[in-house]
Amino acid sequence: MNRSNSLDALRGFAILAMVLSSSIAFGILPGWMYHAQTPPPSHQFNPDLPGLTWVDLVFPFFLFSMGAAIPLALKKKTSTLKVSGHVLQRYLLLVFFAIFTLHARAWVQSTQPGITEQLMSIVCFGLLAVMFVRATSRWMLLFKIAAFAVALLFLYSQPHFDINRSDVIIIVLANMAFFGSLAWWFTRRHPLVRIGILPFVAAVFIAGDWAQEVYNWSPFPWMYKFYYLKYLFIIIPGTFAGEWLMQAVPEGTGTDKRSWMIMACCTLLLVVLNLVGLQARWQLLNLVWSVAIGTFMLVLNSRLQMRVPAWSNFLQAGIYLLWLGLCFDSTQDGIKKDPSTYSYYFVTGGLAFLVLLCFCILEHYGRATSLIRYLAANGRNPMVAYVAGNLLLLPLLRLTGAMELFSLMEKNVWLGVLRGLLFTGIVSLITIFFVRRKWYWKT
Repeated sequence: MNRSNSLDALRGFAILAMVLSSSIAFGILPGWMYHAQTPPPSHQFNPDLPGLTWVDLVFPFFLFSMGAAIPLALKKKTSTLKVSGHVLQRYLLLVFFAIFTLHARAWVQSTQPGITEQLMSIVCFGLLAVMFVRATSRWMLLFKIAAFAVALLFLYSQPHFDINRSDVIIIVLANMAFFGSLAWWFTRRHPLVRIGILPFVAAVFIAGDWAQEVYNWSPFPWMYKFYYLKYLFIIIPGTFAGEWLMQAVPEGTGTDKRSWMIMACCTLLLVVLNLVGLQARWQLLNLVWSVAIGTFMLVLNSRLQMRVPAWSNFLQAGIYLLWLGLCFDSTQDGIKKDPSTYSYYFVTGGLAFLVLLCFCILEHYGRATSLIRYLAANGRNPMVAYVAGNLLLLPLLRLTGAMELFSLMEKNVWLGVLRGLLFTGIVSLITIFFVRRKWYWKT
């Protein structure tokens, strides 16, 4: 098993939701349409504001899918030296990607970007396509080397270039890809040791003295900070999901189809109810209905005629992490994305397990296949989806004057949502265009 459509669908959902959340109209939509800590109309960041919205699920879901992909990508590797080289190469390429894509944006190149900056953004998108599409011939390899050389020349020529300025989301992903891969590789036969890493990470965050020196130490602050390792609380559970995905679904599951479809509906119900309950701060009520629905799902699973080990593991891990996270919601002043809390890690990790379970069930029983295939297609090329909006679509909209039409949609609630859906839809089409031609961007 090389790929999982369900995992690709989870990643695709995360990347498209990320594009949507950044392209809807600001200031006029309900608070649950934005990050919980940047509510409308001012969208000023408030670190004291607890809560959870669908936008806050986007990044942890993507992190979780990254963690789940690690065992699938490394399972055939046999040499620690080769794995270390592969992981280090990926880390450095993602760091470069973070620095280059930020400086390639027109509004970063200049405070008053004009035609030149917009065209340069489009050129940079083309350079990325050459740099990160896998080389299949010697000529293609030469083109890749030349593209990297041109990209470095572009960065050198930028008057506002600063190596400390980069896309922090990609920097976090680079660190998680590096440390998460190494954590899985060296503990692949000892999963309890992998879980045991997390208390040590937590100890550094809460301890003083020498632990603070570990926390503050960084040879290259622009590419590594211990602060990023907090997301191992999402990556490491994700690696278990990846291991379980490699388990085959036994034949004869058709006898339990109705039960599993009920289970899929319950997973989505838990996601919706927790978003409502945590954002509204109905902490006790939310805990009660989460325990009730979770218990029902566990009992239903125990009474199945044909057990599916992977799905049962997804269910049990998801319910456990969700309940644990809801108990932690009464600490650290409530669930928050930034600064992220333990409640945030556990709740979002648990919900990611449950959504992955839902996609697995729907895919296996042939339900919502068009939706899953569509999301999976986007999830197979997330790097394209991530930059297509900023480096290709926005410059084209501004060069053609079509941006004025998008701006007119910012004065009405429904048009404000439509604005985001149109933008996300076009980004999705660009991504699928690359997928159908098998132009996958890889690190």
